[in-house]
Amino acid sequence: MHIPPMNVPHKLLKELANSFKLGKNTLETSYGFFKLKPKIIGAALGINASGDLFPDKVSYKNLSEKNKLSFRRFQGNTLKKLTDEMMSIGVENEQDWLMFKRIFIFYIQMAFLFPSTITKVSLVHIAPIFEMKKITEGNWGAHVLNFIIKGITNYRKEKPRLPWVSNWNRKQLVARIRAEIDGHMGIVKMVETKKKLKEMKEKEKKE
Repeated sequence: MHIPPMNVPHKLLKELANSFKLGKNTLETSYGFFKLKPKIIGAALGINASGDLFPDKVSYKNLSEKNKLSFRRFQGNTLKKLTDEMMSIGVENEQDWLMFKRIFIFYIQMAFLFPSTITKVSLVHIAPIFEMKKITEGNWGAHVLNFIIKGITNYRKEKPRLPWVSNWNRKQLVARIRAEIDGHMGIVKMVETKKKLKEMKEKEKKE
């Protein structure tokens, strides 16, 4: 099965993440803001947004031996492997039918509800498959919102990258400016270089 890539510019995703106010769960833009709620997500995606929440994590030791086998089988599997298995699995008996439904739940989460650059099954994907008897009654809207909040929180914890000139010494900076003085250097890079050179001069004066 072919899964088309998300055609969303990375710059737009970063802008949305930076505009999201954690704690308030609001997306603030120049046109105003709106509060992101499970019911809004449910209405937009056509999923249930009421009822009990799915657990954040699965306690492996509390699972039955049968469910432990399922846990080990799915953990770390790639989306491609799961979708290929879903297309080839038979549904002649109840056990195969249950396995098909579980793989389908993984597919829906990883390809549509929780798309990310990570294409392997994680704990957030596993929890719902052990709630198959009430899978349609779970609060999927809240489940998606929690995933968004965790993703943005982790994104903001990432250490910001330093400018490309941060590790240059004064000699290198001067040589770069002279080499690019004809105007071929981008404006942004030129500004960064001159700023770094100015900081180094001020530091030398203090010493």
